[in-house]
Amino acid sequence: MSIIFHIDVNSAFLSWTAVEELKNGGERDLREIPSIIGGDQQSRHGVVLAKSISAKKYGIRTGEPVVNAFRKCPKLTMESPNHRLYREYSRKLMEFLYTYTPDIEQVSVDECYLDFTGIAHLFSSPVEGALEIKNRIYDRFGFTVNIGISTNKLLAKMASDFEKPNKVHTLFPEEIREKMWKLPVSELYMAGRSSVETLKKLEIYTIGDLAQTDPEILTLHLKSHGRMLWESANGKGDSCVVTEKSAAKGIGNSTTLSKDVTTEEEAGEVLLRLAESVAGRLRKAGQKANMLSVEIKYYNFEVTYHQRQIKRPSNSDMEIYREAVSLFRELWDGRPVRLLGIRSSKLVREDEPEQLSIFDIPMPETGGWKQTSKTSAGKEAQGENRMPDADKQRKLDRALDEIRKKYGEDAIKRGRFFPSK
Repeated sequence: MSIIFHIDVNSAFLSWTAVEELKNGGERDLREIPSIIGGDQQSRHGVVLAKSISAKKYGIRTGEPVVNAFRKCPKLTMESPNHRLYREYSRKLMEFLYTYTPDIEQVSVDECYLDFTGIAHLFSSPVEGALEIKNRIYDRFGFTVNIGISTNKLLAKMASDFEKPNKVHTLFPEEIREKMWKLPVSELYMAGRSSVETLKKLEIYTIGDLAQTDPEILTLHLKSHGRMLWESANGKGDSCVVTEKSAAKGIGNSTTLSKDVTTEEEAGEVLLRLAESVAGRLRKAGQKANMLSVEIKYYNFEVTYHQRQIKRPSNSDMEIYREAVSLFRELWDGRPVRLLGIRSSKLVREDEPEQLSIFDIPMPETGGWKQTSKTSAGKEAQGENRMPDADKQRKLDRALDEIRKKYGEDAIKRGRFFPSK
């Protein structure tokens, strides 16, 4: 059984700014007064990025406009963000954690998952190990972290969000009913505002209510996202920590958007461009991907991602695009999106033999490809052939690659990327 830690810096931007000020002779500690880290009120970054515990008592929330925060607390102290400083503190933190184990998956500048399983024998218990890491971080760097402990990443993250700051919490499967089910459904990871409103209309108010609801009802109202929320409420999650070494074996691309994306249609266009880029690079490298993940960075710089294994290895533009859209729909909670990314992993050689499904078996009596059973998906349901279409798509992708190679990346574009009249 895996033991996973979720390590989260408490109010990272504010903590790191406070530590740096004190290190340079400052007399105040931003963490002990009503304070925030925020941007210029005139810019699109004019939101609260981090807040002190004192500021939270005034009802100030991360992500709200700075001007609103000052209305709630006129004596509020604000410092501008320093992302270069944050990257440096993040780098030092990760370097320190690597002295324990290389099995670390950094998911944002201020949080990561650590697979404790391989070093568990060095400690009397996971809690003892987490307390040592937490206390050494404070002694070494001067800021605090919360550490959540469980058997998968979802429950570890939920545990780290319990009482703050500077705490260690467990949330093992046998503790779900006692510790998690009593929480409001809005506390569930990836339960966005729009999903919560839908759940409330179904008289689902707590995580326990959600866990005990028929998943078919949730799917009816929230599609695949409803099923995912139900699984999360029941503690089902991924226990695989994707290390930096593993991630390096993949090919990906991401883009920071000049304007926040607020609709699925806008996101779809961005994902299509990214899918073309990732698929093109896979073909250039002679690789296909078995695993695909989509990354979202929200307007308040919160980062999340979702991944899954695809049915068969692919480097097709449209296949990767369709998978990415499906992942996005399951992941997105309706908030404005600042960055989108697609990453492929578990790569195999393009010429490696492919495992065919029963629907792809050639029928000798016709001399061609014949569908042996109806499915519910698209063209197969209409009785059209799968493999010839896949061959056509491969030839099309290769032809586009050749054109772009000869005449430049912008030589040919999809019609949907041109502005309408």
